[in-house]
Amino acid sequence: MNKTEVGETYTKPTRVAPLNLSLIIPCYNEENTIENCVEKVRKITQNQDINLEIVIVNDCSTDKSAEKLKEISAKYPEIKIFTHEKNRGKGAALRTGLLAATGDFIGIQDADDEYNPMEYLELLKPLLENKADVVYGSRYLRPDTRRVLYFWHTWMNKSLTFVSNMFTNLDITDMETCYKLFKKEAIAKIAPSLKEERFGFEPEITCKVAQAGFRVYEYAISYNPRSYEEGKKIGWKDGVRALYCILHYSANTAPLPMQLLLYFFIGGFSLFVNVSVFAILHHAFNLPSIFDLNTNVIVAYIASSLVNYLLCIAILFRHKARWSSAGEFIIYLIGVIIMGFVDYGLMWGISAIGTPVIISKTLAAGLGFILNFALRRNVVFPEKK
Repeated sequence: MNKTEVGETYTKPTRVAPLNLSLIIPCYNEENTIENCVEKVRKITQNQDINLEIVIVNDCSTDKSAEKLKEISAKYPEIKIFTHEKNRGKGAALRTGLLAATGDFIGIQDADDEYNPMEYLELLKPLLENKADVVYGSRYLRPDTRRVLYFWHTWMNKSLTFVSNMFTNLDITDMETCYKLFKKEAIAKIAPSLKEERFGFEPEITCKVAQAGFRVYEYAISYNPRSYEEGKKIGWKDGVRALYCILHYSANTAPLPMQLLLYFFIGGFSLFVNVSVFAILHHAFNLPSIFDLNTNVIVAYIASSLVNYLLCIAILFRHKARWSSAGEFIIYLIGVIIMGFVDYGLMWGISAIGTPVIISKTLAAGLGFILNFALRRNVVFPEKK
């Protein structure tokens, strides 16, 4: 057993030949930590058969990070350094690095002192033993001595992981962790399709790992969080964006119960829009009547259908999954018209056998909800097999 700098222990992985490891380091205003980070990362190779490639991406830092990186480049010319001409976000920096990396195994390292690079030696094990395609380093697997900081930050991380698991059907403990290690073949399939520029990178890549069917392992890692005063950048807005990314990227392949639950929300909000628009047009706020009653009903129905469509492509189904934008919208409109007649026919058909009108409308709405979902999932937004 060997000792790392912070007192953690690791067991040297068993391997036959040298391996090629690439670590991507996104850097934005890290003048105080980037040099130390590089030195710690380079120590991974001590007494190890590892060819290490370090790729640093300067995301248009406004402090002295660029000067520090020039010094690092002069000292270690083998380190690859890329610079964004404008600040684009951590996700964009990681995408630049991932596409430039050439190692057989490619991982991510923050440019601060929160993580211990020596633990990558342990994360490599499941990959070298061909048990996994992707390994996550989890900050929450191991009960250990730790620095206590922000409750709400930790709660947000764990909550987002929980929601992500519900939609990806994975069972990981730390979706938001920095430490993610990939086989080159795995990340090569994912990296070109990544879109998120900021911290939405974490849920997006987790969704795509799950959808690709890669084998995922976790390893408990140490974690020394820094405060916002010390340079932490993620905030509550990034948490909201992460939630959106979980839905946007994974809902279309989520387990059926989760899709139904999400469509229930979409349907409920669309109903709210329907009623609200009808009420506004029908004197709800003492406005003069704009249309007659039947026209009000039609306008409200069209408004709610449009909202339903926009929510479907934003957080549930994949836009242009099979059809073009125009073709998809036309098919959607045809479905809306058909379901309008179906709803009308069901209500009057049920009431014709003596069922009270309110109960008839409720039953028709319930059947309409199921039929609408099936129509959207299998006809309007079908996934290509």
